[in-house]
Amino acid sequence: MSGKVKSRSCANPVDSATQSLNERILKECHTLYIDPENGLVKIAESLNLNLLAPRKKISVLLIGNHSAGKSSFINWYVEEHVQKTGVAIETQGFTFVTSGRKRESLTGNATLHLYPHYEPLRQIEGVVDYLQTEISTSKQKKFSLVTFVDTPGLVDGDMKYPFDVNHAILWLGDMADLIFVFFDPIGQALCKRTLNIVEHLSEKHADRMKFYLSKADEAGHESDRQRVMMQIVQELCKRPGLNRTGFDMPTIYIPSMNPKGSRCANQIEEVCKAVEKTINQTIQNTLNTLEKDCDQIANIIELKLKEDNEKSSKNMKARIRGVFFSLIGITLPMLLLATFLIGTSHKTLQKLLGESLVVTLGTYLGPFSTLWQQIPGSYTNHVIIGTLVLAFIMLLIAKFFSRTVPTMTRKQKRNLLEIRDYVQNTVKSKKQTLYQDYLQQSVADQDL
Repeated sequence: MSGKVKSRSCANPVDSATQSLNERILKECHTLYIDPENGLVKIAESLNLNLLAPRKKISVLLIGNHSAGKSSFINWYVEEHVQKTGVAIETQGFTFVTSGRKRESLTGNATLHLYPHYEPLRQIEGVVDYLQTEISTSKQKKFSLVTFVDTPGLVDGDMKYPFDVNHAILWLGDMADLIFVFFDPIGQALCKRTLNIVEHLSEKHADRMKFYLSKADEAGHESDRQRVMMQIVQELCKRPGLNRTGFDMPTIYIPSMNPKGSRCANQIEEVCKAVEKTINQTIQNTLNTLEKDCDQIANIIELKLKEDNEKSSKNMKARIRGVFFSLIGITLPMLLLATFLIGTSHKTLQKLLGESLVVTLGTYLGPFSTLWQQIPGSYTNHVIIGTLVLAFIMLLIAKFFSRTVPTMTRKQKRNLLEIRDYVQNTVKSKKQTLYQDYLQQSVADQDL
């Protein structure tokens, strides 16, 4: 990453004015990650770190048997007829229902472009042809922060699905923030396919799963509802992965589907509370993760700078050792040559260098000259060759000990320092501001 890191202001103040605080927090956190210039994802890639951008909305997966009321619930929550409902009109594939600027329907390929993190669904043969997205302009309840994933109605018997429905639902369950399981008291509530999928999902995501007895107003009298509920709970608890203590299954139904009213207790608001709770948890987790990722980036940069300083220190020591052995390797043959010349060509040197310089050299090199004169003539060549070999060895040692390792340039160090200051000061400061806004909103809601 090169260039000076700069903070960005809001790109679209008009949108910000119409967004809820929670929506703005998630969107700004998402932008801090995916910004093409200074996003944390791009910064992390330059540091060989893999970060995932948080989503701007939570995803809620709805599963259940045939005609369990999943699509009707979505229409009630959105307060718009987005999904087709009814026994004859069955959801055949997966439908993503989300909010947007205009009402629009997208096909499977467009859906995967809109949600790139769902791209692995292509690996399940046939799924893409049965994917679609319904975009609604509704702002009811918390819909602007939710993406519902409506799934095919599950049935037993010889029903043939155009793709591996079990595999697809289990994969989507891994991606979901919340999983709603609807049991229809007058339909196939004890559908084995539904129970098998629910059991597999519960093994990994029990904390995300919520169970509801849907269409409770159509189940007859209270005794009938209690009997059906007990049957469902007993069947669920027979399975090891679903045998929980304090199993809870609120009764719900769509109020608009029963205009005359019903004596059945309707706990559909519990569903809304579960969605709102998950949104709040997601916001807190996103802000906490943002701070952790900033600290992780800063720690990596600190480690890189520390390692580079250590490399620079080692390089300096290596250069000093190299210079030391190089001087020895160069000095030995020069000393040998000077001693030889002083001992054998004294008058010639006086003519070339001057008498005073020759006398000075003779004074300092006198001991070497005396030692040279004591060497027998038959060993002179051996001494010269040995000295040259020793000098060559010193030069080789100098080259070996002076080897250095690559270090960062000043520009690279400056860029890393700018990145560290950006994530620690700008991004974390932004996170702190968003957290304060979120907490003030929570306190204000409690006061009300």
